[in-house]
Amino acid sequence: MSMVTQSIDVEVPLHTAYNQWTQLEEFPQFMEGVEEVRQIDDRHNHWKTSIAGVEREFDTEIVDQLPDERVAWRTVSGEVTQMGVVTFQRLDADHTRVKVAMDFEPEGLAERSADALGVLDRRVKGDLKRFKGFIEERGLESGGWRGRISPR
Repeated sequence: MSMVTQSIDVEVPLHTAYNQWTQLEEFPQFMEGVEEVRQIDDRHNHWKTSIAGVEREFDTEIVDQLPDERVAWRTVSGEVTQMGVVTFQRLDADHTRVKVAMDFEPEGLAERSADALGVLDRRVKGDLKRFKGFIEERGLESGGWRGRISPR
């Protein structure tokens, strides 16, 4: 497995950044290659992606979610193998650090080559920059889910 870790500071309060991140169905607005995220229930989501012309579908499970602190996930079916966590750190009343740490298994020669060249690192960094622009431009979250999901 390969590991990606990226972070960004956003100019919104902690609860605003966290609440927006829980709106997974809005990820296509700032995540490159994510075409659709459909929430199945509090724990499960179905993803459709198209990256470099390769379309994939997979399901994820939220395995740990603590409001204003973290959301951790893993794939449970489909064409992608990954797990990760996004954490939120209050810097001051109006600034939050958002950090993504993700393990993934590159599939095939093209993905292994892209991984070796740091393509996923750059993609996650770009997604975080787009999230920053998305949430700072809005100033407010579009919704939020503040439930607790404990590891099983």
